[in-house]
Amino acid sequence: MKQVHAYFSGKVQGVFFRVAAKDLADNLGLAGFVKNLPDGRVELLAQGEEENLNKLLDELNKNFAINKDSQISWLEGLQDFSDFNIKY
Repeated sequence: MKQVHAYFSGKVQGVFFRVAAKDLADNLGLAGFVKNLPDGRVELLAQGEEENLNKLLDELNKNFAINKDSQISWLEGLQDFSDFNIKY
């Protein structure tokens, strides 16, 4: 199990990014959360199998106007998530 923590920039608010991230995460069996930030970025924290985390990131990059200033960090420690949620 791995964990990825990402801050996405670009056209990621107001375009159903969070809903798409949740749907993808649910389909891939990932846990964690996604939420809009006041500065226009979107924060995502997901954990699960590394292959599925890479699929999540690939699909989000393919389907949304994410810019190169997005930050993605891979973490070893796991948090206690049972499912994937949209935080408001």
